[in-house]
Amino acid sequence: MSVDWQQLQDIAPELSVVIDVVVAVAASSHVILHKHDTRAATAWVGLIWLVPFLGAILYVFLGINRIQRRAKVLKSGATHYSVPLDEAPRSPADLDRELGSDRARLIELARVVGNVTQRPLLVGNRVDRLVDGDEAYPAMLEAIRSARQSISFMSYIFETKGVGGAFVDALAEACARGVEVRVLIDDVGTRYARPRIHRVLKKRGVPVAKFLPALLPRSFTHFNLRNHCKILVVDGRVGFTGGMNIRQGSVLASIPKHPTKDLHFGVVGPAVVQLQEVFARDWTFTTGEKLRGELWFPVLEPAGETLVRGITDGPDMDIDKLHWVCLAAVGAARRSIRIMTPYFLPDRVLMKALHLAAQRGVEVDIIVPEVGNLPVVRWAMWAHHRQVLRDGIRLWLSPPPFDHSKLFVVDGYWSSIGSSNWDPRSLRLNFEFNIECYDAELGASLEAHVRHRLKDARLLTPEELDQRSLFQKVRDGTARLMTPYL
Repeated sequence: MSVDWQQLQDIAPELSVVIDVVVAVAASSHVILHKHDTRAATAWVGLIWLVPFLGAILYVFLGINRIQRRAKVLKSGATHYSVPLDEAPRSPADLDRELGSDRARLIELARVVGNVTQRPLLVGNRVDRLVDGDEAYPAMLEAIRSARQSISFMSYIFETKGVGGAFVDALAEACARGVEVRVLIDDVGTRYARPRIHRVLKKRGVPVAKFLPALLPRSFTHFNLRNHCKILVVDGRVGFTGGMNIRQGSVLASIPKHPTKDLHFGVVGPAVVQLQEVFARDWTFTTGEKLRGELWFPVLEPAGETLVRGITDGPDMDIDKLHWVCLAAVGAARRSIRIMTPYFLPDRVLMKALHLAAQRGVEVDIIVPEVGNLPVVRWAMWAHHRQVLRDGIRLWLSPPPFDHSKLFVVDGYWSSIGSSNWDPRSLRLNFEFNIECYDAELGASLEAHVRHRLKDARLLTPEELDQRSLFQKVRDGTARLMTPYL
């Protein structure tokens, strides 16, 4: 049968409309059936209908299964690590003894986080605050150089030049003296600098793997599922975690071209096992190699007074765990809430929880950079600021250099520190790792850090928002519409 191309050309416009409607109906139906987040569902349906064909194509690649089911398939080959420890409080009476009966709300918070994470709260830890790369990198390098058995290292970005070169040398030297080294870098994170870190490490004989390579067409659907965790564990006994990547810009004393303030933390004690568990799970998923035994999981002795628990979050079985923890912590606050984050775009539920806390008389201070490093996110945040400035919540703008610190402190006692931000990408699309800490001394240290940052920050007012130009308001509001995709 011959094809009448002229007839096809004549009906092409009508045919394309029919096909577009069929595709849009099919894609929209999938969104309605599978997207439980109303804002995300509305955004996707709007994109599908307003941008013919392209909207549906974007949903196929970036929307379908991106949150739970796809990630569960990806994670299905990973081993679940759970190392039993006797140091964990086993009952409400144990928590009452460890936290004190005057902290009843925090005891309730500890129970909630335990139910959410299914991880024990471990006693006998020491957590040290490390400010900027000037303090964090020397401590991390010293630990690597002193390693005798094993090194587990996971980062989102790992530059090869400057301080990154010192890390490469230290890891290669550890391998040369017989230390078992494993380095896991997110594939998208490897693209921030050249030469790419995985190639440099391989040439130096360091075992390295990339988390979810996104170069092949079949992996394009995983572009959003990035591993944003930062974990270093040496000999299974000394750990580091926080929000700091390996970049020369974090070493402020070197006067870098693009300076970045940041926070990282050293951890010693039984809680180090939970850092190692997270690394081992992701390493097994990525490479198939299982890390077991005393080499990676030695017996750990108490080293301090801080109660610590690891919190994993990601678009798989861990989805929404940090969201639940944040809600529980805000609800437990009685005196103060301090939040430092480079990206502040919480959903309506978290925002309402913060406003309710302020209405109860809790002091709520939120510190964000005045000048962000991601323009679209920065504009969306400006549009979001007006929602924040109610009920006495104070929003502070910290001046340059860009502050990448991630910190959440409640009542000067409980804290959440790690890799997560207060935005949809961090809380829904990326794999993150935080630790919650219960300790008055650490809490006081973090409160002091916040007060130090506030000295240079300025308070945002509704009047300043009103004075922004019409162009800025429209631009910011338009960017805010993209929040479900950011």
